[in-house]
Amino acid sequence: MTETSKTHVILLSCGSFNPVTKGHIHMFEKAREFLHKTGRFIVIGGIISPVHDSYGKPGLVSSRHRLTMCQLAVQSSDWIRVDPWECYQDTWQTTCSVLEHHRDLMKRVTGCILSNVNTPSTTPVIGQPQNQTPPIYQNHMTPSFKLWGKIGESLGKICCVRPQMERFTFVDENANLGTAMRYEEIELRILLLCGSDLLESFCIPGLWKDSDMEVIVGDFGIVVVPRDGVDTERIMNHSSILRKYKDNIVTVKDATNHPMSIVSSTKSRLALQHGDGHVVDYLSQPVIDYILQSQLYINASG
Repeated sequence: MTETSKTHVILLSCGSFNPVTKGHIHMFEKAREFLHKTGRFIVIGGIISPVHDSYGKPGLVSSRHRLTMCQLAVQSSDWIRVDPWECYQDTWQTTCSVLEHHRDLMKRVTGCILSNVNTPSTTPVIGQPQNQTPPIYQNHMTPSFKLWGKIGESLGKICCVRPQMERFTFVDENANLGTAMRYEEIELRILLLCGSDLLESFCIPGLWKDSDMEVIVGDFGIVVVPRDGVDTERIMNHSSILRKYKDNIVTVKDATNHPMSIVSSTKSRLALQHGDGHVVDYLSQPVIDYILQSQLYINASG
């Protein structure tokens, strides 16, 4: 497949990140690596969206701390960024709402159209006029991609991703392209990135609204990174909605059992409470330093 015929993807991960672990970052890296290997996708960015404080999970520290820890965890990454929108809302937001927010935000900021899995766009998503018309947005970005955008001081910095390709320019869906212009289309989608534990939660009766699952899996799509050798095929067979949209679920296959796949926030909190030196295997040093400085989790339960 040519570069323009591949689906361009933004990976979005929602969760507590209490605290953010090396496993969370590893999940992004493994997902990107696998999607690129399929030859069907180009991952142009990753977004971490910590859950709102009102989520009500026992031992959940303030979003102020969780956002800072996430920012420290990705400070050396050139493609993964932290988005505070979910934390800044008045109350807890569903995963479906977070996905829809980022889809709408990308459309407003970039002027491009994000295609759904089941309803691919017939209008240019990102295109380059072939008559060498100068790009609408001049490109002077660092390699790969750049996060940018600020919408409203009350929401803080809202980040979006767009590709680093000088021959591409964002096209507004209502723009008058003219009959003399021909555009080259590419697909751009936001996919939910999750572990197999979240996929398994879809099978718990009453935990997720069917309407939300229809949107998450049917409209957006999911990239699943299995943990502890979990059989994702078995999980999907337990849910009629997951079976229905099976083709929209990408399972990251890895022949090796990487130690990061079993790292969890729960193990990290326990290690911190017990003074276990293995915490350095779970958390990056900047995150550990911040936790110790802020005295987080040390005497917490859970």
